[in-house]
Amino acid sequence: MFLTVWTRLERIFRSLRGYNYRLWIVGTTVSNIGTWMQRIAQDWLVLTELTPHSGLAVGIVMSLQFGPPILLMSVAGVAADRCDRRKLLMFTQSALAISALGLGVLVLTGLVSLWQVYVFAGITGCIGAFDAPARQTFVAELVGDADLSNAVALNSTSFNAAQLIGPALAGLMIAATGPGWVFVFNALSFVAVLLSLMKMRTTALYPAPRAYGPTGSLAATLRYIWHQPTLVVALGMLFVLGTYGLNFPIFISTMSVTAFHGGPSLYGTLSSAMAVGSIFGALVTASRQQPTVRMLVSSAVAFGVAGSVAAALSSVWLFGLLLAALGATAQLFTTSTNSLVQLSTDPPMRGRVMAIYMGIFLGCTPLGAPLLGWVADAFGPRWALSAGAASGFAAALIALVTRQMPQQHPATPPMR
Repeated sequence: MFLTVWTRLERIFRSLRGYNYRLWIVGTTVSNIGTWMQRIAQDWLVLTELTPHSGLAVGIVMSLQFGPPILLMSVAGVAADRCDRRKLLMFTQSALAISALGLGVLVLTGLVSLWQVYVFAGITGCIGAFDAPARQTFVAELVGDADLSNAVALNSTSFNAAQLIGPALAGLMIAATGPGWVFVFNALSFVAVLLSLMKMRTTALYPAPRAYGPTGSLAATLRYIWHQPTLVVALGMLFVLGTYGLNFPIFISTMSVTAFHGGPSLYGTLSSAMAVGSIFGALVTASRQQPTVRMLVSSAVAFGVAGSVAAALSSVWLFGLLLAALGATAQLFTTSTNSLVQLSTDPPMRGRVMAIYMGIFLGCTPLGAPLLGWVADAFGPRWALSAGAASGFAAALIALVTRQMPQQHPATPPMR
């Protein structure tokens, strides 16, 4: 039995055999902890210090921070396909550190106001538009296509392990010193990922073919996607569930403050509870060889069920348990979608296709955020969570109405 368990663990963590990937996962884990701490501090700053518990204001901040990937996805995708991704990441990670430090200084000096948080959220969003597709496609250069699905899942595990640690630390730090020092800590955490990028063995990378010369317009990239049935279904499902279902900061913050009358510690604890489930979902994905559309459908339906039940609960402890289930199903869906999209795309096209993926993943969530924030303000946070849960069922219908379950197939010749 011990041998069986060891074999399963080796399968789950097989990407860690590579030196470069080990460096990457350590650096990004530290940075992810800082990122999650800042998210909690930023939402708490807006929700409790700069507004009278306005879910709408939190939604606007999310829109400004995660909306630019939609506007910049064409340019960002070309940059990811044409530039040295390692060097591009060093630039974007440095810029994100400076942005976090700037907002931290404003908070610590007492000069911060809501419009300044909006400005910094927009700046972070613009930098992130270039960072996200480069970071996602760089994973293939670390491990190659053979272990890409596993590496993507372990990346998600790292991100959600940081979600488990970061919000709890943020809640304690906010209660002890206020949100200002949280932003400073996040700025310092970027040093870890920058060091990992600098120390990598470039000769051991798996560089993808670069796109040179004319790289095609956004319309041309969309035409490429249109001729890939798996991409159409996966991205369509992500659009629906991502727009309304993945607005967890709104769901958790408003439920914490309004439904359960808690403080920053409860907010951080509930966020960490969801992260436990997210880690489980990512590890389940890492243990599998290839993602399928059928996996996306089942996880989307499970997301809808978990969210619907959570919205009806009056016990904060049971709500925390359902948040863990919600995190697991959401992670199964998003991690599988990421891997399926990359593996269904020609390597020279991955930057552009993943820019559209990240535009949907990061950019469409803020499209629904103001509406869900308004629903939370006008009708209560339980109605907002119920609306988010319904998006899981709607996403599953996108695949079901096609009356087929397309699997991964050879992509069309790359567009140059």
